[in-house]
Amino acid sequence: MLLYIILGLLIHLVFFASIFDIYFTSPLVHGMTPQFTPLPPPAKRLVLFVADGLRADKLYELDENGNPRAPFIRNIIMHEGSWGISHTRVPTESRPGHVALIAGFYEDVSAVARGWKENPVEFDSLINETRHTWCWGSPDILAMFTKGASGNHVFAHNYDAYSEDFGAQDVTKLDTWVFDNVKEFFHAARNNQSLFSKLNEDKIVFFLHLLGIDTNGHAHRPSSRDYLNNIKIVDEGVKEIVSTLKDFYGNDGKTAFIFTADHGMTDWGSHGAGHPLETCTPFVTWGAGIKYPQKVLAQKFDDTYLQEWKLENWKRQDVNQADVAPLMAALIGVPFPLNSVGTLPVDILNSTDLFKAESMFTNAVQILEQFKVKMAQKKEATLPFLFTPFNSLSDSKQINILRKARSYIKQKKYDEAVSLCKELINLALKGLSYYHTYDRFFLAFNVVLGFVGWTSYASLLIIKSHCNLTRGVSKEVKKPSHLLSCSFIAVGILLALFLLIQACPWTYYVYCLLPLPVWYAVLREFPVIQGLVTLLLTFPPSHFVGYLLLFILGVEVLVLSFFYRYMLTAGLIAFAGWPFITPLWTRAKSTSLSWIFFCLLLAVFPLMPVVGRKPNIFLVVGAGLLVLLLSLFVVTSVLKRKDSFVSEELVLHLLQMLSTVLSMCVVYGTHNSLLKKQGLPLINQVVSWIILASSFVMPLLSPLILFDRLFSILVSSMSTYLLLSTGYEALFPLVLSCLMFVWIHMEQETLPQSVVFCKQKVSSIQFTYNTDITQFRDLYLDDIRRAFFLVFFLMTAFFGTGNIASINSFDLASVYCFLTVFSPYMMGALMMWKILIPFALVMCAFEAVQLTTQLSSKSLFLIVINISDIMALHFFFLIKDYGSWLDIGTSISHYVIVMSLTIFLVFLNGLAQMLTTKKLKLCGRPKSHLT
Repeated sequence: MLLYIILGLLIHLVFFASIFDIYFTSPLVHGMTPQFTPLPPPAKRLVLFVADGLRADKLYELDENGNPRAPFIRNIIMHEGSWGISHTRVPTESRPGHVALIAGFYEDVSAVARGWKENPVEFDSLINETRHTWCWGSPDILAMFTKGASGNHVFAHNYDAYSEDFGAQDVTKLDTWVFDNVKEFFHAARNNQSLFSKLNEDKIVFFLHLLGIDTNGHAHRPSSRDYLNNIKIVDEGVKEIVSTLKDFYGNDGKTAFIFTADHGMTDWGSHGAGHPLETCTPFVTWGAGIKYPQKVLAQKFDDTYLQEWKLENWKRQDVNQADVAPLMAALIGVPFPLNSVGTLPVDILNSTDLFKAESMFTNAVQILEQFKVKMAQKKEATLPFLFTPFNSLSDSKQINILRKARSYIKQKKYDEAVSLCKELINLALKGLSYYHTYDRFFLAFNVVLGFVGWTSYASLLIIKSHCNLTRGVSKEVKKPSHLLSCSFIAVGILLALFLLIQACPWTYYVYCLLPLPVWYAVLREFPVIQGLVTLLLTFPPSHFVGYLLLFILGVEVLVLSFFYRYMLTAGLIAFAGWPFITPLWTRAKSTSLSWIFFCLLLAVFPLMPVVGRKPNIFLVVGAGLLVLLLSLFVVTSVLKRKDSFVSEELVLHLLQMLSTVLSMCVVYGTHNSLLKKQGLPLINQVVSWIILASSFVMPLLSPLILFDRLFSILVSSMSTYLLLSTGYEALFPLVLSCLMFVWIHMEQETLPQSVVFCKQKVSSIQFTYNTDITQFRDLYLDDIRRAFFLVFFLMTAFFGTGNIASINSFDLASVYCFLTVFSPYMMGALMMWKILIPFALVMCAFEAVQLTTQLSSKSLFLIVINISDIMALHFFFLIKDYGSWLDIGTSISHYVIVMSLTIFLVFLNGLAQMLTTKKLKLCGRPKSHLT
């Protein structure tokens, strides 16, 4: 069993890793020649303001009194510059947002597996191309562009990471720190000749990262007074910086300014997904090389923002976020970032038509250079007779377009040249995508082949273990053919040579060769296949089709639950009707009524809002009170017992009740303290971590009696879960556990009378560590249903109170009892533990189901893995590489989640066995306590 689990785990790790080679490979290429416009630029210097987490609507809209929330920016829009919306892509996070703005390319998906705070791949950026750059702001953001920058020309000034505290009394200091330091910097430069001379050179950039708005949004929501006041502070700060630069440079008219944001924020204070509130950020630019405001009579956009903002008469110039990088490069005359895929927004430029055409030509050549390198790399790694070029942009067509564009510029047909360059950019970007996904079908085919083979083999193992289908089959047929082995070896050698000739990465060998041993193992079981076909032919067709359709319907409900959470509600309502179609209703009416009640109660949770909910600490405290009530009931039953170990159990229960009370007090106290902006009290933080640590130990001190151990696991888990809750989700594990307790009783009632354990009360059954105590018991059809129930309950634990497939389902307020200083790894770990708790409760309950029903753990594990693999294969076919970025990201995340779940089940199974079968012995206690 252990060997099989390890083998299955390795195979699934390969399937999981395949997604990174098929969809999560870096699109970046290196070796291009830098391109810049061969004309004097309009600006000598550029100032980039990035207000982290600032929504476009909150900046542009008027306040409740009809006054501009950002009067200085409003004045710029009406009198000095151009404005619009910068449209970001998913994920709407700080790192990819800043990289898109400054380097010109969108999220490098390979970064998912490599890092978070710093961009983990080498790339060129505007900052790297400047003569000098000065940066102020968060250490997390500045490090992405200062670390690895060529030469000694980037100077970063950042505050301490501990300043990023969501529970701080005033987080606007993150922005005022930047403004104050910039003003002090220019004041000091007047007395520093070396610095003064650097500041008066051309091709320089000042980058101001402003984190206060994002921090206030997470802590207090974007509609809060704190968030809106922070916008006013930023507006005033920008005004002061502009005044400082004009004073320092004598208002020479050679400074360009850009004000924008890396991402927006939802109404509930999160970001990461593709909601318009997250992807629509402000874009305001003015100064050298920028067009003045243009009055218009009417404008057509898909949204209704213009009328709401009272800006319908000022021309709105929307851009894509990556377009900002080539714009900044053109303004100060530096080479366009080598990996940029942005298109220069020439309509914003206030320059000669010649400069616009030349800049657009440079932009086209810069992107075409990436296409050429990508094509050359793929051509070199592919056999000549197998290489299929991107016909829409052949070598001859490239030359013709470039020659024609240059001819238009010489003839002063600048508009035609710009239009032709845009056409070339679009073709080059399509070509980049074509070569980036060149091997996708080949790899996907092999992965699917391996997937189907593995699922088939696992199914055959289950059937072989519990059905004697090879009876009557001759020994010669049972033995694998020597010719079969030789054939698979020959195919493997040919395939390896094919990959070797093309210099493919070593991972390609794994994906392409793995299906061979898997399918060889399947074909070795040919007698079992033969016997299975014979057996199925004896089945009444209606029965076989009915079971098959029911199984397919169940899997489809699980798949649809990823898209529509209410499908879980539909499934739970269907589960509530289970007793009526079986003898359970007459055999155990009270247990059936409990099953129906808790199924319907749990069905409410998937209908509740995932995001946007306001904290409701009273529901969290209410969940704690319910746990205490249940604990009192258990304590009362323990006191009625007269064995020698009552006192030990009583102490344990009282400690767990104390832990629950402390959790309630900490949650309530922390919430009030943060509302008063007094931060996270140290005593609350210490108690929270102690409760979290003790929750791992407390269950292991309880008796191994089934009910006692499961209840101890529930109470300990709830103490931690309360600390990680902000509202109704605190009730979820409690209701889920009640349903699990009833499920254990229900499954015992379904067993035939011949099973030994059916006569033993659940309350007296003990957990014993045995990996497969029932290896001789045959499988029933009911066992497939039990496996399906497990997967369904795991999905309910997954999506019952949230949607892990969507980043903005996470609420940072959930971890405020443990820490408020921004720490993505620690916060992520706490959130993952919150998600893990319902999983652990379900798996522990299923350990009890295996024990009470004498179900073979090996066969059950195989059935569960098969159901998960069928779902994963389903999502593999649903993966998209077209459409909106939200659609693409969601389709990929679904596959990753199911594959993670399949691998995760091995870990969960081990965790559940540890929680249910291990016991910590107190010093001096006799061993008889375990019997």
